[in-house]
Amino acid sequence: MILCEHCGGREKMNKEFLDAIEANPIIAAVKDEQGLQNCLGREELTVIFILYGDIRSIGGIVERIHQAGKIAMSHIDLITGLSSKEVSVDYICKNIHADGIISTKASMINRAKKLGMYTVLRFFLIDSMAIKNIENLGNQHEQLPDVVEVLPGLMPKILKQICKTSKVPVIAGGLISDKEDVMGALGAGAAAVSTTNQKVWEL
Repeated sequence: MILCEHCGGREKMNKEFLDAIEANPIIAAVKDEQGLQNCLGREELTVIFILYGDIRSIGGIVERIHQAGKIAMSHIDLITGLSSKEVSVDYICKNIHADGIISTKASMINRAKKLGMYTVLRFFLIDSMAIKNIENLGNQHEQLPDVVEVLPGLMPKILKQICKTSKVPVIAGGLISDKEDVMGALGAGAAAVSTTNQKVWEL
């Protein structure tokens, strides 16, 4: 696993993360202990999105994912007990040793990039402004994330538009429930899908 304190070149790290997604475009998102247990034994699942935990438990969750030989991506906004300040990214990097973070906040992504972590910037597609914000990534001198994740991922027409204009690869997440949903998202140009639906992990 890539740890922030021992990272190589940024381009090399980015490639390793994207290669892992390309190797298996289904990403297991886990929201509880049962989900974590069920994904750890699946060799084909190489990237894990952690959507739960608190400041006491997150270290153990990340350690178990690393022991299984997988990439641990912590949704930093969802960790109970952490502030929304950038120092929380330092804690997740230097104390928890997660490989990367997921966040809806550009400031958190920027800090994680400086620390050499993998980054996923999450967008909720609630209106046209959200789509415009994805198109405008990088125009305000912020660092680009490695990938963006858009939710919900069940709008192939909108997803295709985003994939054409996004400066980075796109992950479709939220409400992905069967093979048709997966194929629709990938067919629209998504690099991968993320889902908590364990039946989809088996595809």
